[in-house]
Amino acid sequence: MRKRRSGIKRLKRRLITLLIIIIGIGLLLQMPSVQKIYYPYPYRPVVEKFAMQYGVDPYLVIAVIRAESNFMPQSESHKGALGLMQLMPNTAEGIAQSIGDKSFTQEDLKDPEKNIQYGTWYLANLQKEFKNTTLTIAAYNGGRGHVQEWIKSQQLDPNNLRVEDIPFQETRQYVQRVWQFYAEYRALYGN
Repeated sequence: MRKRRSGIKRLKRRLITLLIIIIGIGLLLQMPSVQKIYYPYPYRPVVEKFAMQYGVDPYLVIAVIRAESNFMPQSESHKGALGLMQLMPNTAEGIAQSIGDKSFTQEDLKDPEKNIQYGTWYLANLQKEFKNTTLTIAAYNGGRGHVQEWIKSQQLDPNNLRVEDIPFQETRQYVQRVWQFYAEYRALYGN
């Protein structure tokens, strides 16, 4: 009987210790300095430079970068999108023409600064057209033409927009992910 009580006491102590450890880890993960490990902000000076130049929220830019490439500048999608912001080469060529960059080559898309410049310019261009951040994010992922068609066919109502109404599941999930990342970055790095 004594051995049984002693075993139960040891088990209770172990469970209490385990519970304290779990609570401690949970509290540790709530600390902003620890959260910044999970939500790093690489390329911050470059992001902020081009965000300011093109009038885009820098937290939106970094959220898109995280969603697109998880900060890997050499990323290439199965569709051929390149770099941090996963730009298609033909889109980037159009951007180069628009901003007067005559020296642009496809290899430039693997250069973080050039990729962030072009991706931020593209976000700004989409924002001017759609005047709604959710539509901008959807167009960045699903394509400008698709978003225009969704609005034209009344699948999306820009005046009463809900993310769950986005017709493409991949784009809908992408928009949700970017908004989640945006909220985290704003909370951790905002003033």
